[in-house]
Amino acid sequence: MTVLLDQTTHQTLLDNRLILVVDDEEPIRRLLAYLLQSHGYTVEGAADAREARQKLAAQPYALMLCDVNMPGESGMDLVRHALTAHPHTAAIMVTGLDSSVLANAALDVGAFGYIVKPFESNEVLIDVANALRRRRLELENRHHRENLEDIVRTRTLALQQALEWLERTEKELRLSREETIQRLAIAAEFRDNATAQHVQRMSHYCELLARKAGLSPERCDLIRTASPMHDIGKIGTPDHVLLKPGKFTEEEFGVIAQHAEIGYRILSGSDAELLKVAAVIAYTHHERFDGTGYPRGLKGETIPIEGRIAAIADAFDALTTQRVYKPAFELGHAIDLMRKHRSAHFDPELLDTFIASTDELTRIHDQYADRTDTTPRTET
Repeated sequence: MTVLLDQTTHQTLLDNRLILVVDDEEPIRRLLAYLLQSHGYTVEGAADAREARQKLAAQPYALMLCDVNMPGESGMDLVRHALTAHPHTAAIMVTGLDSSVLANAALDVGAFGYIVKPFESNEVLIDVANALRRRRLELENRHHRENLEDIVRTRTLALQQALEWLERTEKELRLSREETIQRLAIAAEFRDNATAQHVQRMSHYCELLARKAGLSPERCDLIRTASPMHDIGKIGTPDHVLLKPGKFTEEEFGVIAQHAEIGYRILSGSDAELLKVAAVIAYTHHERFDGTGYPRGLKGETIPIEGRIAAIADAFDALTTQRVYKPAFELGHAIDLMRKHRSAHFDPELLDTFIASTDELTRIHDQYADRTDTTPRTET
């Protein structure tokens, strides 16, 4: 990551007028120093590249005037090093050879100018002023770019953190919502001597069938979350009816059948899509495909698909788990019984899709098995 300069340091670099003259000829060094100092610059000299490197490492220079041909390291190599190791320092090449090839090579290395000996005073001053002006512009541009990059990095990081926080919050809210729904559903189920695992199985059976039926992932998740509330209306069913171990009388059945409408009244009227889906499931999961179900006697595809899905999932769970009025049936036997009611009780296409998912149904049944449930995974 780029280390940003504070404003004071940046301004110090901009105001820097210290120039390093590197030439193995002392008269040239003295002449350039005199000329530049007489125009307000501070000048230091170095006789070769080694001395220049030491001076460059000791303090920042605004500009380096460097001879091309010197004993030891060449001026071209020194400029290449200086512009890499000390990017705040500009460079001008000084040489006795008037060569376009050499001049282009110097510019390619990054030098801002090319002065040929013997030079005119005005030529040197103009080249130095232009190099320092260009250096200032590049420093300001670099500083501005680095500040922009830092702002982008800072805001990107802040955005990422905000998104992560929102994702965590959304996940926590979703989990809290689902737990609240499940606990509310369990409260109703406990009155019917069922267990907490029933609502878990029910929700996963529904999600599985919705997915296999081609519903969108979002709709599948809504159905999974909402389906545990399918029997929430049992809260309004009297205990002497709800907990009766034997067969219901016609009057008692009429009482218990009201739980679908009670559940709908509890859940309907909300703007939340989740509660809308839950209300539909509560209202329609006892409707039958042939129109003989309750509470409204809906028929075929006039029954919302959420209700048709929940009817299959609820019946399958009732058959494959132990209830107060019956033992748990083996998987194969339960499927045979449901097939007998294909197109009567159940949507035939959805039932076929459900039955074709035997392996996944077994996995859900086993994963959320009741503690007292000893149903074999398959028939022997």
